[in-house]
Amino acid sequence: MKIETERLIITPCTEEMISVLKEQNYDNGPQVWNHIEKLKEDPAILYWGPWLAVLKSDGTIIGDLGFKEKPDEKGAVEIGYGLLEAYWNKGYATEAVDALIGWAWKQENVRRIKAETLPGNAGSIRVLEKLGMKEVVRSEVLIYWEINKG
Repeated sequence: MKIETERLIITPCTEEMISVLKEQNYDNGPQVWNHIEKLKEDPAILYWGPWLAVLKSDGTIIGDLGFKEKPDEKGAVEIGYGLLEAYWNKGYATEAVDALIGWAWKQENVRRIKAETLPGNAGSIRVLEKLGMKEVVRSEVLIYWEINKG
């Protein structure tokens, strides 16, 4: 299962990707490695963890995005994303997150997608606003966002 956009291939993070991750020295936090370990215990979480954003042009992994866990009983999932700094401000985050949200809406058990950002993270705020997410709660520490199906 892969999602293709104009410039990216977005692929679920699996054990098969370990060699590519290591070859490219990909390090964007522990979530990818933690997910690969959890997959061994529960293969059902495959699509509900990190996906890798890969440039079509040369196969470079530029970031990861995905869901923090499977949809809850109300059909809500939380999306998160992070690109390597060299790929910021080029539209990749918007392109990737938009594609993954599109995939999520096709899952019958997803009714709401949530996200959170730091108040000072203007780039991430801009991505969520472009994708139609609405701010629902703001604290000094975090801004919480959501978008509903339909």
